[in-house]
Amino acid sequence: MNRGNFLVHLMVAVILIALAAVVGQIGRWRTMLKVQDTTPRKVNTVPSVKVVEGDGKPELLVKFKPNVGRAQMDRIAASLNDRIDDSYEAINGLTAVDDLDYADISEVLRQYQAMSDVVEYAEPNSEIALDDSVDRNSRPEALSPNPVGAPNDPLFADQWALNNTGQNGGKANAHIDALKAWAKTQGSAEVVVAVLDTGVDYTHKDLAENMWIRPANLPQYVDADLGTVNDMHGFDANVNAADPMDDNGHGTHVAGIIGAEGNNGEGISGINWNVKIMPLKFLGRGGFGSVNDAIESINYAIDRKKNGVNLRVINASWGSTQRSKALEDAIRAAGEAGILFVAAAGNSSTDNDRRAHYPSNYDLPNMLSVAALDRSDALASFSNYGAKTVHVAAPGREITSTWLGDQYREASGTSMAAPQVSGIAALILANEPKLSMPKLRERIMKSSDPIDSLLGKVVVGGRLNAAKALGD
Repeated sequence: MNRGNFLVHLMVAVILIALAAVVGQIGRWRTMLKVQDTTPRKVNTVPSVKVVEGDGKPELLVKFKPNVGRAQMDRIAASLNDRIDDSYEAINGLTAVDDLDYADISEVLRQYQAMSDVVEYAEPNSEIALDDSVDRNSRPEALSPNPVGAPNDPLFADQWALNNTGQNGGKANAHIDALKAWAKTQGSAEVVVAVLDTGVDYTHKDLAENMWIRPANLPQYVDADLGTVNDMHGFDANVNAADPMDDNGHGTHVAGIIGAEGNNGEGISGINWNVKIMPLKFLGRGGFGSVNDAIESINYAIDRKKNGVNLRVINASWGSTQRSKALEDAIRAAGEAGILFVAAAGNSSTDNDRRAHYPSNYDLPNMLSVAALDRSDALASFSNYGAKTVHVAAPGREITSTWLGDQYREASGTSMAAPQVSGIAALILANEPKLSMPKLRERIMKSSDPIDSLLGKVVVGGRLNAAKALGD
């Protein structure tokens, strides 16, 4: 072979080798791309919620498995540069965790969720807010005279929910039949109802006599993480303090429906003339709080119950569409302690069977979800409903009750319907102190007046009746 031919063949061979190398590399690239394309992509498991951050509150709630002790929990949190802010004695393994790095909440949650050998679940400490369609500026005017047999409270005639004679365009007897119920009992100071809300103005002249005050023989509340709390008037989880004074008004309005002092010649009458209202404040001045704050309050209530306080009912006139396993566990623990949990169904005019509202949608044996009615026995235009998930209906539109500074206001919402049920529950317990929580819930469910328009809207298909609940 001559030199020229050799060089030509050599150049062809080099080109072929180079071409083969390029083809091989392309094949490898294709293989790599195929592998990458078929690799499962990580999905953000964090729900789209407003997470409490940057205000000194814990950012997430982590429930460890039962075999994990507190020392191990602390070590796990410290390894991620986190700190356990609080643990809840009533819910084994549940903790509030503070992320000291202020890292992205999605990443922090993934770290805990990946530890499936020691962690049951982890979720954001999401924000909770009042959701009422409330006109808080209206001031009720006394209607006179009060009907025969009614208490002497000057605004009683305006309380159509208790006794509806058709006043202001209402429908006669579209009420809870309070006058007939009071013939059997006006309540008892031995029954305690907790108002889980914005606090209560416990100095209000129509509430002061019916406010819970820690008995002298009951020790102050002690929490392993929060320390000792002088809970003279209840508990404030919103700022982890002892004073649950209301600075919003909502909780005070709810409290008055349940237990404003009756027949005292002042303002209104509560469903219970005699009762003890325990304020559990977890919502602040603007009506905002967090899941952690709600759980802390429930944890406190369970502790007081276990230490001898006859706390039988918690009223929850608030909610959101965000589900929390931690809050569900706390409410379940309250039920195991014998506490009925009454929750507002929500004010979005939606079907809770299809679009859940919490906490009212938790399927728990101590839960009662309440829809709102107007003064003509119609479902209020704003009220949520649900043939499977909303249990009962009660008056909730244009309800007159107590307000801050010894005042009174008219307000509307399922927030006003829920305490009608809590109030009736307290009346039943005043009449039958030893009635169990399951039997109490059953009694309430079975004591309604059938209303055709509520069939397919609420489980019982009717409006609650206090007189029937007492056996009349």
